[in-house]
Amino acid sequence: MKQIYRWSLLYFILFLVLTSCGDKDKANDTAVSSPNGQHTIQFKLTEKGEPYYTVTRNGVLLIDDSRLGFEFADQPHLKDQFEIESSEVSDFDETWRQPWGEVKDIRNNYQQLKVVLKEKAEAGRKLNILFRSYDDGVAFRYEIPTANNMGEYKITNELSEFNLTQNYDAWWIPAYGDNTDYEALFNKNKLADLKENIHTPLTMELGDSLFVSIHEASLIDYAGMTLKPEGTKLSADLVPWSTGEKVRANGALVTPWRTVQIAPSAGDLITSYLILNLNEPNKIGNTDWIEPGKYNGIWWGMHINTQTWNSGDMHGATTKNTKELIDFASNNNLSGVLVEGWNIGWDDDWSSGNFNFSKPYPDYDVKELSSYAKEKGVGLIAHHETGGNIENYEKQLDDALAFMDKHNIHALKTGYVCKLANGKEYHQSQFMVNHYNKVMKATADHHIMLDVHEPVKATGLRRTYPNMMTREGARGTEYEAWSAGNPPSHTLILPFTRCLAGPLDYTPGIFDITIANKPENRVHTTLAKQLALYVTIYSPLQMAADLPEHYADQPAFQFIRDVPTDWEKTEVLNAKIGDHLTMARKDRNSDDWYLGSTTSDDAKQMEVTLSFLTPGKTYEAQIYADGEGADMETNPLAINMESIEVNSETVLPIKLAPGGGQAIRFHLTTN
Repeated sequence: MKQIYRWSLLYFILFLVLTSCGDKDKANDTAVSSPNGQHTIQFKLTEKGEPYYTVTRNGVLLIDDSRLGFEFADQPHLKDQFEIESSEVSDFDETWRQPWGEVKDIRNNYQQLKVVLKEKAEAGRKLNILFRSYDDGVAFRYEIPTANNMGEYKITNELSEFNLTQNYDAWWIPAYGDNTDYEALFNKNKLADLKENIHTPLTMELGDSLFVSIHEASLIDYAGMTLKPEGTKLSADLVPWSTGEKVRANGALVTPWRTVQIAPSAGDLITSYLILNLNEPNKIGNTDWIEPGKYNGIWWGMHINTQTWNSGDMHGATTKNTKELIDFASNNNLSGVLVEGWNIGWDDDWSSGNFNFSKPYPDYDVKELSSYAKEKGVGLIAHHETGGNIENYEKQLDDALAFMDKHNIHALKTGYVCKLANGKEYHQSQFMVNHYNKVMKATADHHIMLDVHEPVKATGLRRTYPNMMTREGARGTEYEAWSAGNPPSHTLILPFTRCLAGPLDYTPGIFDITIANKPENRVHTTLAKQLALYVTIYSPLQMAADLPEHYADQPAFQFIRDVPTDWEKTEVLNAKIGDHLTMARKDRNSDDWYLGSTTSDDAKQMEVTLSFLTPGKTYEAQIYADGEGADMETNPLAINMESIEVNSETVLPIKLAPGGGQAIRFHLTTN
C-alpha cells in the first residue's frame, strides 16, 4: 500500500510539473500562424526592450524586423525598455452573414497572439499588442490600458513599420497636395523609388506570384494612416491635426488594425474580406430597412452644364425635374432619385456656412415630392453639401435628419468639397474621422442610408454600421466631364486598390459617351464597358448616371434595369491590375448570375468557362458586347446584343475592343 501511495504521489508531482511547464511555455508564446499555416507573425524584443515583428509566408520572410510603439508630446514614449509580462495564443472561427454585400456569408477564421508588455521603468506602464493571422493576410493593433493612468496625452508618432523584403511594383497615389480626398490617378513604380507619403490601400505585386496590400481596419477616434517610404520599408505616418499632433487621447486607447492582405493572385485580393472581419459585428440591430438598389438623379446635368446647383433659370432641383426623374425611376426598376442643389445656400461660397439643410429653394416642393415618390414606389435621396464647414453642419445635423424623417427620406449623400475642413483640418485627420463617424451613427439612429463623397477612407465600418453603404474617395465618372478624364486603365486599377477598402460610388452608366453638350470632353470607355462596370466596381447603391433622354430608345439600357446591387457570391475569373478583369457575381435574390469583363487601351480576346453556373441547369446568356469596329476613341457606341443558351460546361469567347467591355446576364431557364 505504501508503495502504491509513493508511486501515486510521484505521478501527481510529475503531472503538476508538466502542467506548470506547459503553462509557462504558453505564456511565452511569441508567434502565431494562420489556420492553413501559410502566414506566421513572430514578435520579439531587442536587448533594449524595443518591440519588433516579422511576417513569413510559407517559411519565406515577407516582412523583416519592423518597429512598433509610440512617441508622445507630453510624457515618456512607449517604445523601449519593455519586458513581456504575458502572451496568449487563441483561435477563432465563425461564419457571419452580411445584410447586404458582395457576398452573402463570410468566414472569419484566425489565430491570435496577444502580447502584454510592461515597462521596466518605475512607472511600469503597459502596452498590449494584438496580432491576428488569417489565410488571406495578417493584422495587428495596439491597446493602451486604463491602468496606465496616463490622463490626457498627445501621440506625435506611431512607430509601426512594414519592412518589406522585396522591391515590389507598387500602385499608389500621393497622400497630400491636392489628393487628401483620394481623387487622383494611380501611379505604378518600384517600391524603392517612392519618395512621398502615400495613401492606403497600397497594393503591390511581385510578378504574377505574390500580391500584397497594406491598409487599416476599424478607424475610430484616431488619425488615418499614410505610409512614408524609405527604400522598401514603409513607416506609418498619421495624418496630423492642424496643431501638429497626430492623435489626442485620454486614458485607454485602442488603435485601428494595421492590415496586410496577402494573395497568390490579383483576383484573390478582390475576394479577401480581411478588412471586414477585423471590424465589430452589427451594432444597429434590425437592418430590414436598409435596401441596396440603383438610383438616378439631378447630378450629371450640373457636370455637363445643362443645369446648375444654384438657383436661377437653369436650376436643376425643381419640383418638375424631380417628378420626371421619379417617373423614369419608377418605370425602369430604379429605387431612388438623388437631388442635389435643393436647399438654400448654393448661391453663396460653399464653405461660407450658409447652407441650410432644412430649407428648400422655393421651386422645390419637398412635401409634394415626398408624397409623389411614395406613390410611385421610389425613395428620395437627399444631399447635404457641407463645403467643409463642419461647425455649420454639426450645428444643424439633428434638425436636418429630423427634416428627412418628416418627409420620409431615408437615404443621404453627404459632400465635403474642400481641401481642408474648417479651412485647416485634413479629411483623414482624427478631427474629421470623428466627424464622419458621428454622422454615420446619427444617420443610423434615424434609419438613413449613407453615401459619403470627399470621405474619410473606408476601413470596414460598414460591418458595424450597415447603413454606411458606399462612398466616393476616388476619381469617379464626374472627372470625364470637366478634365482630361480617367484613362481606361483607371477602372482596372481601382478594384485592386481603392475598392479593397470598401464599396465605391463610381457613378457609371453614361451612354452619351462623347458628351454632346461638352464636345471638348468625353468618357474614356465604350458603351459596353459602361455596363460592365456595374459588375466589376462594387457598390450597393449604383447610379444610372446619365440623363434620362440619353437612355431613351437604347436597348442596352435593359442591362441597367436588370443588374442587381446585392450579391450572394463573387468570383474573379481572370485579372491583371491595370490591364483586364473579368468577374462573375450571383444575385442574392434570384438564380441569375452576371458577368462583367473590361480591358484597358488594348483589345483583348479570351475564353471563360462558365463553371460558376449550377451544373445541370440551362441559362439564357443575354450578352452586351463591343460591336464590330468598336473602339473607345473612334467608335465607342458600337454594341452587339444577342442571347444564347449556355450551361456550366460552356466555354464562352469574350472579345473586348480597346477601352471596351462586355456585360452578360445569365438567366436561369430550367428549374
